[in-house]
Amino acid sequence: MIALLLYHPHIFWLSLGGLLLAAEMLGGNGYLLWSGVAAVVTGMIVWLLPLGWEWQGVIFAILTLLAAWLWWRWLAKCVREQKPADSQLNQRGQQLVGRHFTLETALVNGRGHMRVGDSSWPVSADSDLPAGTAVEVVAVDGITLRIRPRIS
Repeated sequence: MIALLLYHPHIFWLSLGGLLLAAEMLGGNGYLLWSGVAAVVTGMIVWLLPLGWEWQGVIFAILTLLAAWLWWRWLAKCVREQKPADSQLNQRGQQLVGRHFTLETALVNGRGHMRVGDSSWPVSADSDLPAGTAVEVVAVDGITLRIRPRIS
């Protein structure tokens, strides 16, 4: 077996790479991914260019460090470009401010309900509005949407 690995060292590197990648799939932390990729690439290089075991180890170490460094750089870039979390994520009413809708029912005494998607919201306005009026949400007071007629 040792003689076979000495005669075909690429088999060792490809096998090591496969084992590391399989272990990475079981763990999923990313620690073994880059070493596995480096081992596979080292195996391909050794298959094409016969190199001594010293150079094989150096190539493997350099490729592992290079792959990990490139991954770190890519992750750092993604974090820099990431948009900040929406401050209104769990405030659905605040997300509706500025949106335009059409009243399905008339407002009586400046109060009523308006359909938004698949839900109905209580609304209030400064005056009565007939059904079919295009409105804009201007504010939220608790769960009540403040609306005004949309100016086109």
